[in-house]
Amino acid sequence: MEASKVPEIFLKPYDPASQEPKILEMWEKSGYANPDVCVEKGVTASNAAPYSIVLPPPNVTGTLHMGHAAMLAIEDILIRYHRMRGYKTLWIPGTDSAAIATQARVEDDIYKKEKKTRHDLGREELLKRIEAFTEESKATIITQTKKMGSSLDWSRYAYTMDEKRYAAVTEAFVRMYEAGLIYRGDRIVNWDPKLQTTVSDDEIERVEQTTPFYYFQYGPFVIGTVRPETKFGDKYVVINPADERYKQYKHGQKIELEWITGPITATVIHDPEQDMEFGSGAMTITPAHDAHDFDLAQKFGLDVEQVIDDRGILLPIAGPFAGAHIKKARPMIVEHLQKKGLIVKVDEKYTNNLATNSRGGGTIEPQIKRQWFVAVNKKAKFPDGKERTLKEWMRETVESGAIKIMPERFEKIYFHWIDNLRDWCISRQIWFGHRIPAWFKGEEVRVSIESPGAGWEQDPDTLDTWFSSGLWTFSTLGWPDKTEDLKTYHPTSVLETGYDIIFFWVARMILMSGFLVGDVPFRHVYLHGLVRDAKGRKMSKSLGNVIDPLDMVNKYGADAARLSLIIGAAVGNDIKLSEDRVRGYKHFANKLWNIARFVLENQPESDSPSRLTLQSKVSLETQLAVADRRLIEEAREIVKKTSEHIDKFRLDLAADTVYHFVWDRFAAEMLEESKPILKGADAAARQSRAAALYEILLISLKLLHPFMPFVTEAIWQQLPRKDSDLLMVAKWPFDKAQGKPT
Repeated sequence: MEASKVPEIFLKPYDPASQEPKILEMWEKSGYANPDVCVEKGVTASNAAPYSIVLPPPNVTGTLHMGHAAMLAIEDILIRYHRMRGYKTLWIPGTDSAAIATQARVEDDIYKKEKKTRHDLGREELLKRIEAFTEESKATIITQTKKMGSSLDWSRYAYTMDEKRYAAVTEAFVRMYEAGLIYRGDRIVNWDPKLQTTVSDDEIERVEQTTPFYYFQYGPFVIGTVRPETKFGDKYVVINPADERYKQYKHGQKIELEWITGPITATVIHDPEQDMEFGSGAMTITPAHDAHDFDLAQKFGLDVEQVIDDRGILLPIAGPFAGAHIKKARPMIVEHLQKKGLIVKVDEKYTNNLATNSRGGGTIEPQIKRQWFVAVNKKAKFPDGKERTLKEWMRETVESGAIKIMPERFEKIYFHWIDNLRDWCISRQIWFGHRIPAWFKGEEVRVSIESPGAGWEQDPDTLDTWFSSGLWTFSTLGWPDKTEDLKTYHPTSVLETGYDIIFFWVARMILMSGFLVGDVPFRHVYLHGLVRDAKGRKMSKSLGNVIDPLDMVNKYGADAARLSLIIGAAVGNDIKLSEDRVRGYKHFANKLWNIARFVLENQPESDSPSRLTLQSKVSLETQLAVADRRLIEEAREIVKKTSEHIDKFRLDLAADTVYHFVWDRFAAEMLEESKPILKGADAAARQSRAAALYEILLISLKLLHPFMPFVTEAIWQQLPRKDSDLLMVAKWPFDKAQGKPT
C-alpha cells in the first residue's frame, strides 16, 4: 500500500518547550476544564455522576516546589481519568493567604528597606502593602501551576481572603459561637515573642537540638529541666501516689525548702498519671508556661503565676534576674544555682525538640492569654438533628467508613491525634487575615456579622488561617448560599495532600464541614509521601539538594517531571527523585513520539479505497486478521488493568503498567514484528496490521493522557482519525460499568 504522508511535525524530535505552551492555550480556549462547558458541548451527559476535587491552596508567598508538583500530578491524573470516563468532573483552583507567613515576610521586607515596623505604618497601610505583594505572588504560583498541565477550572478560582470566602468565614464564626462551640477564655497558648502572636498547635515545628539537661535539688526531691529560667514560680512537686520512693509524702503536704531566690513553701501533689519511670519520678510544674502543667493546675485547682512576659523578659518574681531576657538569664541562673549547691548534675548531651513557629521561625514561649477557642469537647446540635461533640464527629466519620484514609495505616495516627485534641486557639494578634466578628463596648461582647452600632469597637485580632482553610471544600462551592455547585459537587470525591499535614488541615475540614454543612467534606483522603533526593534525604537549601520542578519542566518537559513523581510512588510512601530519573522519562516521551510517527507512516493514504475505517469497531474487527485482533485485545487487557489500578488509587501501578506496555511490548515487540508485514506483498495483511497498530496507538494515547497530557495531546492533534477534537475529552477505552470496551 502507499504510505500516508506523515505530518511535518514528526520530522523533528518531540520538543516540549515549543509544544506545551500551544497545548495549554488550546486547552484553555476549549473550556473543557469547566464541567458546564463539557455538558453544553455534549462531551459529558447532563445527568452524569459528579467527580470533584478542591485543590489544596498553595500559599501566595510561595513558589512551586516538588511537593506541590507531586500533588498537582496526582490530582490531575484523577481528574483527567474521570473526565474521560464521562463523569461531570470539577477541579477547583485556589490560593491561600498564609496570613502569619505573609505578614512576616512583608514586615521583614519593609524593615530592611525602610527601617519601619507595622506600628510605624499603621494597620491600613500595612494591609495595602500586603495586598500588593499577594497579588504579585498569586500570579506567579498560578502560572507555575498551569505549566504542570493542571486541568483546573479557573473560572471557579478562589482565594481564602476574597469577598466570598471572607463572608463564609464570618458566617461560620457566628454560627459556631451561637452554638457554644466558640468561646473566649484564659487558657495557655503557644506564644511567639518575635511576631507577638499566638500560634496553633498545628503550626509548631519541632527542631531537634542538643542542650544541657539540669538536675536540681528541690528539698528532698531531685527534679530535671532544660529551662531553669522558668522555674522561679515552681511551688508544687508532683509524684505518683504508687511510687514507693515517696510513700512518706502525702497529698497536700507542705515542705520548706531552699530555692532559686530564697526559701519557699512547696506543696506535694499526688497524680496517678505521673510517670514514675521518667527521671526521678518527681517533677515541679510551671503552670503559666507549659501546657501539661497548666492542665495539672486546672485539674487540682492550683495557683498560676506568670514568670516571663510577652517579650521573653523575666518578671519581678525572678528577683535579681527580673528584666533580663530569658536567653541571657539562663547561664546566670545556672551559675547562681551552682553557688547555692542546688545543681546535682548536668547532662551536656541531652537531645530535645525545641518548639518553633513554622510560619515565622520564632521560639515558642507558652503563655496564658485571653483568646478565642473552638470547643472540641462540647456537645452541639448538628444539621442532622443529633447532638455530639466535634471530637465525636471527627471519629465517627472515619470509623463508619464515610471517609476512607489512604494508606489505611494513617487512620490509627488520626484517631490518636483526635483523642489528644485540645480546644483550638483560633485568634491571632496579626493584622492580615479574617478579622474576628466580635465587638466590644466596655465589658460587653457581641458577636455578629455587622457592627452593633456606635460605640462598639471590633476585636483587632484575626483568625487562624486554618479556620478559613477548614471551610475550603464548601466555601469554594458557594456556601453559605445553597448553590447548584454545592448541591452537585459536595462532598468532594477526594482530598489529596501530603501526609505531613493530615492533622493541620484534613481533620479541621472534617470538623468544620460536619457542623456547618452536616456532611463529610470528602469521601477519600489520599496522602502522598515526601519527595526526597536520590539518597533519601529531605530536600533543603542547606543540603543543596533541592530540585526545582520548574527547572525540570524547562529542561525535560512537564510530562517527564510528572511521570517521575508517580511511577514508584505508592500512596503514602516517600519517593526518591533525581534529575537522571526525570531525564529518563523524557526519553519515554520521545519514544512515544517515534511510535506515533512509525504508525502514521504506515497508514494508507486517506483517499485509498482499501483503507480500513474506525467508524465501527465491530465492522473493523471483522476485517482484521486473527493475529491483529489478538494484539488489540492484548491492549484492551492493559486498559482493564490500568483502570482497576486507578480506581484503587494505585496510580503508581497504573502508570507503570502503561509505561511497560508501550515501551516493552508495543514499541519493542509489536512494531518490530510488524515491519516485515508492513513491507510485504500481501495488501490485506498490510492493511489489517496498519489498522491494528493505529487502534493500539489510540488506546495507548488515551491510557497515557492522564499521566503525560502534553505529548499525548500533541500527537492526538496530528491523527487523521479520532473520536474527539481534544484528547482531554476523548472517551476512556474501557467502560467499567459495562465491563467491556466502549
